[in-house]
Amino acid sequence: LLKEEMRRLGSLTMECAELSKVSAGGALAVDREKFSDLVTEKINSHPLIKVVNEEAENVPLDENVIVATGPLTSDKLAEDIQKLCGDYLSFHDAAAPIFTFDSLDKNLVFFAARYDRGAPDYINCPMNEEEYFRFYNALIEAESAPLKEFEKEHFKVYEGCMPIEVLAKRGKDTIRFGPLKPVGLTDPRTGKRPYAVVQLRSENAEGSLYNLVGFQTNLKFGEQKRVFSLITGLENAEFVRYGVMHRNTFINSPKLLTENFRMRNHENIYFAGQITGVEGYIESASSGIFSGLSMARQLLGKEPVSLPKTSMLGALTKYISDETVTNFQPMGSNMGILPELGERIRDKKLKYGKIAQRGLDDFEDCRKRYGL
Repeated sequence: LLKEEMRRLGSLTMECAELSKVSAGGALAVDREKFSDLVTEKINSHPLIKVVNEEAENVPLDENVIVATGPLTSDKLAEDIQKLCGDYLSFHDAAAPIFTFDSLDKNLVFFAARYDRGAPDYINCPMNEEEYFRFYNALIEAESAPLKEFEKEHFKVYEGCMPIEVLAKRGKDTIRFGPLKPVGLTDPRTGKRPYAVVQLRSENAEGSLYNLVGFQTNLKFGEQKRVFSLITGLENAEFVRYGVMHRNTFINSPKLLTENFRMRNHENIYFAGQITGVEGYIESASSGIFSGLSMARQLLGKEPVSLPKTSMLGALTKYISDETVTNFQPMGSNMGILPELGERIRDKKLKYGKIAQRGLDDFEDCRKRYGL
């Protein structure tokens, strides 16, 4: 829903994503190098954009500016933003390891999509009960990378990026009903549903690299090698990147920003991206296109756009600007932040389909009303 809304706003991100996408079943995944190159090329070649390749150390308070820095903002700029914003929060984000395709045991893994929906783009590593608990016990006993003192003091983990080892410690079946759920899959070796399944998804267009789905981790590199090698088919897997965890920063947007991503106390300053508390690649890009659109309208003397709360982008803009929120946490796009239909529909697919169509209809009405 969010991607379609962005397409209808003429999103450069979505255009480049379509041109660099890789097979990933129903998901939109991109070849990172090709995607980055496309975005860079289009920005550098645009006649109305001047690219200045140097570090930005402060926010120019007397200029019209959009602060679209990432979650790992350099120290000087971060300090200046902190002076500007006051309330400053942090959490830790985690990333999953990546393996070479050639190093996987093709005799033990199999390609399939759950319930055979879409192309069989996922590599599945099936485990029986004994194999699962051998892996599980090693996982919960593995040693994590030590946190620095400042990280310990502010340690938080965003639920959507929960490290696999932290999730596993919540119960022996927690990950088996989460990222290792076996439903909708059949092991061709046995003809039965496995006890647990680890999935890998392509990292590039060539299909030479694969990442572990849902396996963000903060384990020490040696522990990752030892523990993840217990997964069926990964016994001799070659790591090209180990999982990592890093500090991520975001501003207290409900106190600072309007729904147009403009600062309440500085009408010439807007924010965009993950630093605003929208969590995810697409969400960050969507905040960028909307903050840019909003500032453009302000400079042209046009009224600000208020997106319908039934649209996904509208729901996100209202989430990050809700002044009643007292414990602000990052939020990715999900159906839970959209209003209910007002009618009870048991079939989840049908229900979400109606919610999405309602959102697109309202989004289109909004586009026509504001001339977007």
